[in-house]
Parts: sequence; structure tokens; C-alpha cells
Amino acid sequence: MFKKLFFFFALVILATGIVGYRWVKNLTPEKIFQSSFLQEQVKKQLGDNGGEIMKIIPKFLGFTKPVTYLMLFENNTELRPGGGFIGSYAVVRVDNGKMELIKLEGTESLDRNTPKGWKPEPPTQIKRHLGMGKWFFRDANWSPDFSESAKKALELYKGEGGVSADQIDAVVGFTPTLLEQLMKVVGSVTVDGIKFTPENITEKLEYEVEYGYSERGLVFTERKKIMQPLFHALLAGLKLDALSNWQNYLEIGKLMINEKQLMFYAVDKSWQDDLAKQDWTGQVKDASGDYLLWVDANLAALKTDWAIKRNLKYTITKDKDGRFVATAEMTYNHTGKFDWRTSRYRAYARVFVPTGSELLSYSGAMKWDRAAGKGEVEQGDELGKKWFGAFIAVEPGKIGKLSFTYLLPKTISDQIQNHLYTIFVQKQLGLTEMGLTIKADFGNMTADGVFSGVIKEDKEFGFQLPDNR
Repeated sequence: MFKKLFFFFALVILATGIVGYRWVKNLTPEKIFQSSFLQEQVKKQLGDNGGEIMKIIPKFLGFTKPVTYLMLFENNTELRPGGGFIGSYAVVRVDNGKMELIKLEGTESLDRNTPKGWKPEPPTQIKRHLGMGKWFFRDANWSPDFSESAKKALELYKGEGGVSADQIDAVVGFTPTLLEQLMKVVGSVTVDGIKFTPENITEKLEYEVEYGYSERGLVFTERKKIMQPLFHALLAGLKLDALSNWQNYLEIGKLMINEKQLMFYAVDKSWQDDLAKQDWTGQVKDASGDYLLWVDANLAALKTDWAIKRNLKYTITKDKDGRFVATAEMTYNHTGKFDWRTSRYRAYARVFVPTGSELLSYSGAMKWDRAAGKGEVEQGDELGKKWFGAFIAVEPGKIGKLSFTYLLPKTISDQIQNHLYTIFVQKQLGLTEMGLTIKADFGNMTADGVFSGVIKEDKEFGFQLPDNR
């Protein structure tokens, strides 16, 4: 998969660079993709599977027909299940490699002008903790599966009267982490007298749209005006640098897709299937064994996720009745303090586990930020999984813990009894990294491996269980 991904981005960068210098090289997109040189390179790198990649590339760059993208700027310092809070969006049309920016603005501008008759019901948790009576476009990515969040984003975008809503062919979600990585190659850019660097782009951009606009004499409705010239400056840097630094861009593309900081969804099913085969769609996956996905939704806690250090501890034990019981416990270490971007951490957390799991107990759930009393746990079935969810709040400088203990389904118990245990751990979209500890006590069977470390992408673990009876 990595080899395919690497080569795909090589072709994209190469094609983009050639299009940018087409007046020198006198090449058309058709000539590029039909050239014997490119065909030979595809064959060398991918063999007979190169055809799949060659189907995707022309579509991405609008070489087969013009393509219109809805691009979601997802801020992962304000984490949401689908990657991050959708603070801004863009509509981009690509035709034969040429990009046209149709619209770029903050989501609040679109949400503010929602038609009066458009009142989609929001998720219960958004309604309860954000006080929202309807589901806005900015909150579209409530699903941990990007394809589902993208579908909802398209539905809400269209319902709110978004420009070119009926022409959208694909949705692209990306986080500031992608911008940070790209700028390490492009270098710093200066926009309206403001210098953006790889180290400061996320925080500085947040400051400019929250406070800096006022200091520069702009009104509230113009607070995200800086996004458009910044977008153009980065794009110009990418085009000029594409041919000389294409290998670096390839590595960035591979890294960002693997770490789920860059996700794609195509309206056309065949195109979506092609993307899914390459694992570029940020989907919640099926698992033949045990499964674990912890998902946080920052609910009105500013940009506090930058200060939250997470460690997920997963343990399996065998109870006196011979059943296998699992506990998923998340520790939130709030390393920040109260300031313009950091507050008390308020999150609705869900853990997705194998379908058929039964909740036994929980701890750490809260009703509200500072309300006394134990909160309730909700549960449901979604995406072929069982989920348990609860609200938690953590003060700056403090540590909070939330845990769910549940009975694993018989299918998992049967695998353990057959001396083979596997678990597929998925990392939340947009989350940069998470500490993970896995401990297993199978009774008379000993697990040979215990994992403790940091993960930045999905991981599968397996334990061979000897028969010690």
C-alpha cells in the first residue's frame, strides 16, 4: 500500500508541476498521461496494479472531466470525531490541472444565513452540551468515519444554500498538521504583513481569526479574510517547488494519509471504491478479532486539544465465570492553562468496540463541567460496532480519567479459547498521537506480548496463546 501511495503522490506532484510549466514544456495533460515514459514508470513501480492508480490520477486533477471539491479545514486543536472542528471551507474547481477557487470563507458565514425552514435535528450530545436546536454545517463531522461525515457535510452544505452544492464531486478533509508539514518544505510565507512558519501557522492563524483581525482594523465578518491570500501563497509555493522537492511532498502525502490528517470522499461510487482500496477514505474498518476506537468531541472547550496528552489503557481479564472482560480507560492530562485558546477541557467521548459487547460498569462520567454527581453512559450501534459514550471535563493542570468495562462477545472469547487473540486499534481522525497500553490476562493462557507506546496511525496486535492447562 505504501509503495502505491508513494507513487501516486509522485505522479500528482509531477503532473501539477508540469501543468505549471506547460508554457515551457509545451505539454498537455493528455500527453502527460499517455506518454510512453509515464506508462513505463507506472509499470516499473506498480506492475499490473498500476492501472488502478492511473484511473485515480486523471480524476483527481480534472483530466477526464472538471472536478469540483468541497474542502473542509478541520482544526484538530478543537477535535471532533471526523477530524476537527470545521472552522472554514473552500469550494475548488479543477479542470485539466488548473485550479479555480470558487469560494473560501468561515463556516459561520454560511451557517448564519441558513434558510429559516432548514432545521435538521442535531445529535443529542450537540443539542445538550452546545445548546444547538439544529444541526449546522460546522458540526457536520460527528461520525468517526470520514465517509459518513462527508455525506453529512454535503447534506448540510446543500441545505444551507452553499455555492455549487449540486456540482460537488468529492470532499477533502485536512487538518493544520498537513499545513505544518507542507510548510517545512515550502518555507515561511508572509501574508498581510504576518509571517507564517511551520512552527507557528496553527496558533498564529487561530489568533488572527479570533483577535488579530480586530487589531488590524477589520470587522468580525472579515475575521477570516486572511485565509484566502494565505491559501494562494501556499499554493504558489507548492507549484514553484513541486519539481525540485517532489520526493519530500510524496513523503508528506504518505504520512498525512496514514496518520489520517488528510481524508477523501468521492460522490461517485466507483471512484470512492478506488479510494477505499488505497485506504485513503478514513473509514471505520471491519475487524476479524477484537476492536478498539476511542473518539473525542471537543464541545465548547476552545482550542484546548493541543494541551491534552492522552493515554488509552486497554486490559482484558478472565472473570470467575470464565468470561472475558475488557476495560478501556482514557487518561487526559491537561498540560495547559486558562488563556485565549485554552480552557477547561469539555469532551463527549465514545469508545467503539465489537458488536455484541455488554456494558458492565463505568467510571469518570460527568453530568456537566463542574456539576456534582455521576453522569450517565449512553450506548448505541453504529458502523458495525457497539459504542459507549459519556461526558467528561478536565481542569487545566489536572488529570481526568474515563473508563468503560464491558463483556466481550462470544466470538472474541472463542478466539481466545482457540489460543489466538488479535485486536485492531484505530486512531481517531485528526488526532496527532495517543499513548496506548495493552495488557491481557487470559487466565491459564499467557499472552506473550504487552504493548506500551505511542501510536500515530492504526495498529493491529496479535498474541499467540500457548496451552498451559
